[in-house]
Amino acid sequence: MERTLSYVDAVREATEQEMSLDPSVLVFGLDVDDPKAIQGTTRGLVERFGPERVFGTPLSEDAMTGVALGMALAGLRPVHVHIRMDFLLLSMNQLINIAAKSRYMYGGQVHLPVVVRAMIGKSWGQGAQHSQGLHSYFMHVPGLKVVAPTTPYDAKGCLLASIRDDDPVIYVEHRLLHFQKGPVPEQPYEVVPGKARVTVAGADVTLVGVSYMQVECLRAQRYLETVGLAAEVIDPIWLSPLDIETLCTSVRKTGRLCVVDSAWTTCGASAEIALQVVERLQGKREVRVRRLGFAPVTCPPAPVLEDLFYPTGRTIASAAYDLVAGRPMGWVPQEREGLREIAFRGPF
Repeated sequence: MERTLSYVDAVREATEQEMSLDPSVLVFGLDVDDPKAIQGTTRGLVERFGPERVFGTPLSEDAMTGVALGMALAGLRPVHVHIRMDFLLLSMNQLINIAAKSRYMYGGQVHLPVVVRAMIGKSWGQGAQHSQGLHSYFMHVPGLKVVAPTTPYDAKGCLLASIRDDDPVIYVEHRLLHFQKGPVPEQPYEVVPGKARVTVAGADVTLVGVSYMQVECLRAQRYLETVGLAAEVIDPIWLSPLDIETLCTSVRKTGRLCVVDSAWTTCGASAEIALQVVERLQGKREVRVRRLGFAPVTCPPAPVLEDLFYPTGRTIASAAYDLVAGRPMGWVPQEREGLREIAFRGPF
């Protein structure tokens, strides 16, 4: 019988299982031992493993990231919970100049198996400094892996793969995904770096959704069905390393690519994905490309502005329709109540 878990419970289970298997794994960060337990992702861990392996920290991102790197150098495998990605900016020197460079600078003799959990996205109007998706900053740097799982299945498998990896991993969680539910095997398993997943097959246009935008791409696919278009939807899962071959295979078939990111488009993941596909297919296949993401302004807190700021299934469907037509058509689907609550169950 298929077992169903929420994204939150999948993260917690992965952490608990790996801590049980490997005594070098520990979890620390702001409020991991708080009763709310980071949305429930660390619930029960301190009771089971004790305060030596699960503990809260001061509000000092730079110093605590340095502590995580020191732990890794000493042979531990820390999972450092930063909560909001916005404030990883306070620890950029530690992550970019030390964590990402150490293996190279010491000729492979040094490993830093650090997992940094960081949340992105809106939830209740958190606005300018608490809603940003900055994952492309880390994709830019060799030596860092970046993963943004969408489903509970991938949340567990990617976290286990990240903890076991000998290099630093930025593990990106979108708040709106935390309470999605889906099938999750009980036994430990890995969703390994560098492999995307085709979540819906189609032949007319390729939709690539990063993190929560995978859910909106699935909504868009359903809207496009109503006008006779079959969208192929792909979840990249790992942003670095990126499985560009799966994307190229799809676009070679469809000739149209719409990449939707939970972030801004300028110098972002959507730009990188789109250009890598075009570079590989130029001269072999004519390709039409569109990027969607945050509007080019600061993240707003008001719902009426959020509706304009974030892509939705309807706006994605409209953009994809224009790609297929080859020109602006002005078509925007009527909102369908049943598509508001669509859940990306995956991976099956």
